[in-house]
Amino acid sequence: MPEKSHLDHSHHPDAIAERLAVGPRINYLRDWVYGGIDGAITTFAIVAGVVGANMSIRVVLILGAANLLADGFSMAAANYSGTKSELDDYRRIRKIEERHIDLYPEGEREEIRQIYLAKGFRGDDLDQMVAIATSSKEHWLDLMLTEEYGLSNVLRSPLKSAMATFLAFVLAGFVPLIPFIIGLDQAAILATIMTGMVFVLIGSAKSRWSTQHWLWSGLETLGIGLGAALMAYLIGDLLGRFI
Repeated sequence: MPEKSHLDHSHHPDAIAERLAVGPRINYLRDWVYGGIDGAITTFAIVAGVVGANMSIRVVLILGAANLLADGFSMAAANYSGTKSELDDYRRIRKIEERHIDLYPEGEREEIRQIYLAKGFRGDDLDQMVAIATSSKEHWLDLMLTEEYGLSNVLRSPLKSAMATFLAFVLAGFVPLIPFIIGLDQAAILATIMTGMVFVLIGSAKSRWSTQHWLWSGLETLGIGLGAALMAYLIGDLLGRFI
């Protein structure tokens, strides 16, 4: 049994009421992690490829800046469209179920019955659960969308998803360019170290919302990022020899 002091939140009635009044929180962690990792990988991959091809620092900065803005915007736009498509699909299915409830209430009530039957309810308990679930149309719709279609009632904002992706992409993707912008010696080595730190930080931070240990999560993200950068460096080196 876990210690009470180690629980994530209080179970006092007032604390529960306050927490439920706020409602479920919408999490944009996926967008931040997705944008941050991709920003660091793609920008560092460009740096590694240019260095591997023995091109000038000017080329590194031009391609890196173009990547930050163009790819960052492209990813944000794609995430916006994808999230909006999910939202549109949710609304479409909800309208379908709402129409079915209006036209064929007994058929939809039977679906609820079979849903609870599959959960192990029988007899009077089953009848009571069906009566409660169908007593409110909104609750009825929410239940159908969750149980029949596997859709969440917590809807993410397409704009916030896009903004999180773009900001994470630009912030993380800017790091590999810093040594070149400042004009430091051994800029490529410093960029590698700094970008590696970004990968570890992102991986370690996302472990806060998972069961994975922060160190393994950080090393996993580091391995993914450096693997992509190594591939870009080898391709740049190979093309630099023949072009």
